[in-house]
Amino acid sequence: MENKLYFIGAGPGDADLITVKGRKIIEEADVIIFAGSLVSKDHFEYCKETVEIHNSASMTLEEVIDVVKKSHSEGKKVVRLHTGDPAIYGAIKEQMDELDKLNIKYEVVPGVSSFTAAAAAIKKEFTLPSVSQTVILTRMEGRTPVPEKEDLERLAGIGASMALFLSVGMIEKVVEKLRRGYGRNVPVAVIQRATWGDEKYVTGTLDDIAEKVKEAKITKTAQILVGDFIDCDYDKSLLYDKTFSHEYRVAKDENTNN
Repeated sequence: MENKLYFIGAGPGDADLITVKGRKIIEEADVIIFAGSLVSKDHFEYCKETVEIHNSASMTLEEVIDVVKKSHSEGKKVVRLHTGDPAIYGAIKEQMDELDKLNIKYEVVPGVSSFTAAAAAIKKEFTLPSVSQTVILTRMEGRTPVPEKEDLERLAGIGASMALFLSVGMIEKVVEKLRRGYGRNVPVAVIQRATWGDEKYVTGTLDDIAEKVKEAKITKTAQILVGDFIDCDYDKSLLYDKTFSHEYRVAKDENTNN
């Protein structure tokens, strides 16, 4: 493994949902900086006994970079282990900028995001023909602001399938904005700790989801999925339609089956 930093997506929770590439790099790592309680410690079962592990939950950006800088200078192999996929709410851009200043090479290894894990948990497909062919990943504004043009109400007005990160603690405000944006009652599912051993979820609509979330005591580490894809009629895909031709298949005549 080359002497560079590896940003690795650990997946949504279940340690087996990391990529094969990510697992192999972890097995060879000398130093791992991981994202606190959001990353399963089961990953460490595959590490060398001599691995040095740092929990970034209590660390600042400067402290993280200091560990990387020192480890890199000692020729150690460093992994920055992020939850889900590091490209989504991973705050990796600011880390990469600092590494560029230090001329430290790095690579990003993608992972399974919690929004796809949440859809898997409730066995739904975001992109149903005639229903929605667009998925919006967003969040409710909190301590971290959201650009005005990306206000949740505006995005909901598009009518696409949506996955909301970091927002379940403000479920009432979320419902209020979604209701104004969609202009109608739509299906909603809230999935807490998708793929973890204590995974749980509730399904409903904008009319009752806030109350269901409270009753289930879901307060954090949850995805809010919104849209008709959760409960609707839909058209079947042309991809497997016997009357539809494409590069790999010639259409069959509906009447003759030839």
